[in-house]
Formats: sequence, structure tokens, C-alpha cells
Amino acid sequence: MSDKNWNILQGDALTILQSFPNGTFDAVITDPPYASGGRTQSEKNRSTASKYSNMGNNAPPAFDGDAKDQRSWTRWCAEWLAEARRASKPGAPVCMFIDWRQLPAATDALQWAGWIWRGTAVWDKGNSRPQKGRFRQQSEYIVWGSNGDMPISRPVPCLPGVFKYGNPQKRIHLTEKPLQLMRDVVKITEAGGHILDPFAGSGTTILGAVLEGYEATGIELSETYAQIARDRIEQGLSEES
Repeated sequence: MSDKNWNILQGDALTILQSFPNGTFDAVITDPPYASGGRTQSEKNRSTASKYSNMGNNAPPAFDGDAKDQRSWTRWCAEWLAEARRASKPGAPVCMFIDWRQLPAATDALQWAGWIWRGTAVWDKGNSRPQKGRFRQQSEYIVWGSNGDMPISRPVPCLPGVFKYGNPQKRIHLTEKPLQLMRDVVKITEAGGHILDPFAGSGTTILGAVLEGYEATGIELSETYAQIARDRIEQGLSEES
């Protein structure tokens, strides 16, 4: 199910985060539920399979936690981000994926939790649905910061502010990120560090981290996706070896 370099824990992120000792992790890199897939609360309350997929019965499994109103979502994010910061070492980076609707709330929650907000990077998906007379919604964002001071002399590469990768084909999670994107993003962490993903989904961040030489711990609420993540990581590591 896991080895010494990675682990997927199944359960509620906020509960499990409270079990980690202070200063356990070298980075927090995650893609939480956005709770933003609709203009109204009734639209947000729809199943994630209908909000984020047009594949019908062939869509990947739905997931919970995506129907909060904005105030509840912001409060919830502030709580798990605070626990994640407590469990992180001084200077640890945090990277949180988000879309345009929740971008302001995400930056508020990050700062309320005590992280220093240091910027916003862009994931340019390219392949978005065109809308006549409107700008394409082809970007998602990475709100990032640090647990206190982050010396410019840290031994990490200079990372781009824009990552250009199309959405994964044959997704196994409704909001899956490209593996190469996550392999790039985890490099904000110093070599050999231990990365935490409180919302592991299908395990892309964990797999990307291990492939880049890091240790990684993921938390996933869904039993279905926790097992999907374990299987996917084992398969990915087997293919790489």
C-alpha cells in the first residue's frame, strides 16, 4: 500500500492534520475542493460529476466537500491551512491550487492561517471552451507563500510563473492535474524534503513528488479515491523504474 517514501491516509484532512507533530513537513502542496462550480448555491450543490464533467455515466467518481458557500469555504480553508502551517517547518512553502472565483477568498484564508502570501502562479490549460465575446477561462492559479521567512538563498531552482500544460486525457479524477505540472511545482521544495498534500485525490501530487526524489504524505477523504491514489502511485513508480 505504501513504502518508506510515501503514504496515503484516508480520512478527514482537518482531523488527520491535528495528529501530526509540529514542524513535520517541508512543504504543503495541494489542490483542495474549490466549491465554486456554479454561479448560484443551487448550482454548487450539484454533484461534482455533473459540475466538472460531461461524460455522464463514464465520469470518474464524484467527491464530497465541494458545495460550501463562500464564507463557509473560506473559514474551512483558514482552519486546515492553520493546522498545515503548525505541522510545517519554519520557512516551508505552501502552494494551493484555485480557480478565479475563489482566488480572493483563498488569499484571505492563507493569510488568516498565518502564512505569508508571496504570490500567484498560473496554470495555463490552453484547451478551454471558447466563448464568443468573452475571454477564455483557460487558467487556474497557484496561491503560494511560506511559513515565515523564506530566504532567497534556498537551494531550489528558479521556477516559472506560468505553467503551460493541457488537461490530462482519460482522467481518473474529475479535477485531476497533469502529472508533469505537479512534478514542476513540487520543486519549490528543497531537495529531499517531505511534502504534504491534505487533498490527495487520485495521487498526482504524491506521485510527482516521489518521482522528483521527495518523501510525500497525502490525505484523502474518499475511500474510493484513496485506493485509486495508492494504485495509481504504485503503477506510476513501477513504470518509471
